[in-house]
Amino acid sequence: MYPHERSLVAKMQGKPFALLGVNTDTNREELKQTLVKEKITWRSWFDGGIEGPIDRQYGVQGWPTIYVIDHKGVIRYRNIGGADLDRAVETLLREMEGEK
Repeated sequence: MYPHERSLVAKMQGKPFALLGVNTDTNREELKQTLVKEKITWRSWFDGGIEGPIDRQYGVQGWPTIYVIDHKGVIRYRNIGGADLDRAVETLLREMEGEK
């Protein structure tokens, strides 16, 4: 998962795109180690474990859970990855550009 996310971040550099991570690692130190080990450069939050407030608010039931949110803040895709994730992001960018 992380290698694909790294490539997506690089591919979208300079475009109106943000990847955000909400992490349910056991503790902050474990998260810090994961961020370094996996070369995670995008903004990531520690949610206090699997019952954290962000997980509860979004109804996360399994990990990883991926939400793709458009420029209006609407969740448009859920639990997609790989090439499907890339296509979803590209579709939303095209839609946004079409509204300008």
